[in-house]
Amino acid sequence: METVYIAGGCLWGVQAFLKTLPGVEVTEAGRANGSSSSLNGEYDGYAECVRTTFDPEVVSVKTLIEYLFEIIDPYSLNKQGEDVGEKYRTGLYSENPEHLAVAESFLNRRADRERIAVEVLPLTNYIRSAEEHQDRLSKHPDDYCHIPEPLLNKYL
Repeated sequence: METVYIAGGCLWGVQAFLKTLPGVEVTEAGRANGSSSSLNGEYDGYAECVRTTFDPEVVSVKTLIEYLFEIIDPYSLNKQGEDVGEKYRTGLYSENPEHLAVAESFLNRRADRERIAVEVLPLTNYIRSAEEHQDRLSKHPDDYCHIPEPLLNKYL
């Protein structure tokens, strides 16, 4: 199993979507690359993300980033749907340099690369989100989500 951290705006919908993908074994709502090791206090620069553990024999990092592009506006900086702010930026983070190279290669091969606001960075910090955010849309299906429901369930 391998792990990447995927940010696509509000993590509720991103987690709900990622859980349906072939090869994704475990998801966890969290915060990537903030400066704090606590959920308390002022905003510390983190991106809402989903820790995504996957079977590389079934799904590749390249395919995962392709899936991410299905649920985001890749040109939107710090905004997805009605969610606005730096914590809603999009990106792929990993402790594995090979994952980052694959993601960068995917972005660099796109004709629209100059317009894309998706960051690809080493994971420097990760904090698991509070329990109320874990699998939020499963528990509260009427909560707001920037991903349309047919897309959330596309791979079920």
